[in-house]
This record gives sequence, C-alpha cells and structure tokens, in this order.
Amino acid sequence: MGWWDSLWASSTSADDPLRKLDPKLREFLEKESPIRYNSNEASQNPADPTSSIPRAETDSEGGAGSKNEPAVPRESQFQDGRYAHLWKSYRPLAEVEAETKSDHEKLMDILEGYKERKSQIGRAALENCALEQVDWRTCMSNPSWSERMTLCRDQVKKFERCYMTQTRLLKALGYLSTFDQPPQVEEDIQMHADSLYQRLMKQEIEIEAAKKEGRPIPKFAPLIPRPMADAATPEPELTPEQQETLRLKLEKVPEEDRAAEEEAIRGELRAKADVASRVQSLWQQQDLERQMRKQKGEETLWDRTAGVFSSGNNDQEKKN
Repeated sequence: MGWWDSLWASSTSADDPLRKLDPKLREFLEKESPIRYNSNEASQNPADPTSSIPRAETDSEGGAGSKNEPAVPRESQFQDGRYAHLWKSYRPLAEVEAETKSDHEKLMDILEGYKERKSQIGRAALENCALEQVDWRTCMSNPSWSERMTLCRDQVKKFERCYMTQTRLLKALGYLSTFDQPPQVEEDIQMHADSLYQRLMKQEIEIEAAKKEGRPIPKFAPLIPRPMADAATPEPELTPEQQETLRLKLEKVPEEDRAAEEEAIRGELRAKADVASRVQSLWQQQDLERQMRKQKGEETLWDRTAGVFSSGNNDQEKKN
C-alpha cells in the first residue's frame, strides 16, 4: 500500500528521510555510515524537550573530547571516525621497528642520521641558491660574447658564494642540529637563513657604494647574534685542540665571512655534542638492560663480554 502511504503519510514515515530508498540500499547505508540514524528516536525527541537538554550537553562534551583526541590516527584515509574500531590496536611502523631493532642498529641509526644531516644541509643551501643556479645555467646555455670569453666566471663566483654562505648560516642557526625538531622549525630556519643572506648582499652593496663615493664604511650589527645555543643546551666548551683548529680555519676565511664561519663551526660542535649525548644515553640503557637480565638469571655470553669491556672503560675513566 505504498500509494496509500504517499497520500496519508504517517508521522513516522514523514520524518524518515530514508523512506523512499531501496531496502537493500538503506540497509547498506545504515551499516556503513558513521552517523547512525534512527527514525524512532527522531520522532521521540520533539515530544520530550527536557530530555534533549542533557543529551545535547553530553554530545558537546563528547565532541570536545573527540577534537582533542581524534578517533582515528592520521594514517587513516577516513578522518571522520569511520572504522575507528579497526584502528584501536594500531601502532605506527616506526614504533614497532624501534622496539625490534638491535643495539647495533640503534647506534647505526644515530650515526647515519648525523651523516645524512650534511647532505640535507647541502640540499637546503641549493634550494636557497636556486636563482643563482638558474643564472649560471642560463649563462652556460646561451652566453654573450663576454661571458663566453670568461666562461661565466661571474655567475660561477656568485653561485659559489651563495652556496658557501647559505651552508654556514644553516649550520650556525642549528638546521637539523637535533633529531627531534619538527619539520616546520627546520623550514623556518631555512627561510631565515635565506633572509640573512639577502640582508648580507644588501650590506655589501651599501659598503661598495660608500667606498666609491668616499664616505665612511657603514657598520652593521652581526647577522647571527650570540649565543646561538638555546638556554636549555649550554654552549660546549672548546678544548685547546679545538680552539687551535678554529683559529686555523678562520685564518683561511675572508674577514667579512669569519663571523658566520665561526658560528657555523660552533653549530657543528653543538650537533656533535648532541650525537655524543645520544650515544652515551644508548650505552647507559644497554648497560641497564644487561643488569636487569643478570638479576633475572638470563645473562647471555654477549652480556658478560660487554660487561667486561664496560667495566674496563669505567675504570679507565675514573683514573683519568
């Protein structure tokens, strides 16, 4: 009697938005949709307005909690909470791999991360020097008569100067100095290094103009104020050997680039100190795990060998 219902629609069928759908399609939507719709509840809610008030409050509280803690992780394709029950026991792959890695693999990850940092700094410097690189390639592909005679020497010098200066600034500003810095911070450091380089170029233009006009050379504030290290991470003290190495390196650098080069070297020392502290904490964790296995009676042959070497190193450190 579908035609009769269309003429004299009951209150329940009129309030049901799914009444005209195919039964199989309706069943599928009710099963797969993250929002459960019940026609009986929809018809009962207007009749009892007092009961809707506390329910609205609980819904708002639940909504606030869901905003703070998403129902599904970011790896899910459906961020609306669909299939949340399937993601309850999910753990990121990096977390699972970190638990199954051996001590040697953890140590190699730290060392490989430090090596990868150098190549990442080079890539960031190339990105900041993209315009200089374009000028160089344009000169090589379509040079003028003078550029052909000089083999694009001016463009090459401009690019090399940009690359070296950008590399120094990135190291001095702490680009990839720690492993737990978020990507947004790294991007901000890269952009700040580029802005400092552009400021340096403007300062050099002003100095050249002052020399040509016979005016006194203007004085500028240093591009990288000290101390560069964060207050939570104090500046590592330089040993006499490191101070001598720093002095010899600065003697080979032009006067106008010595400040940036010094801060770059100090930034490298801070990065090395961070790697050393991570390796030291890893060794301490390994020693603690060996002690726990020894107390449980599960000590292995490798634990005994490593314990002998660690005790020998500790005795040598005490003597020093």
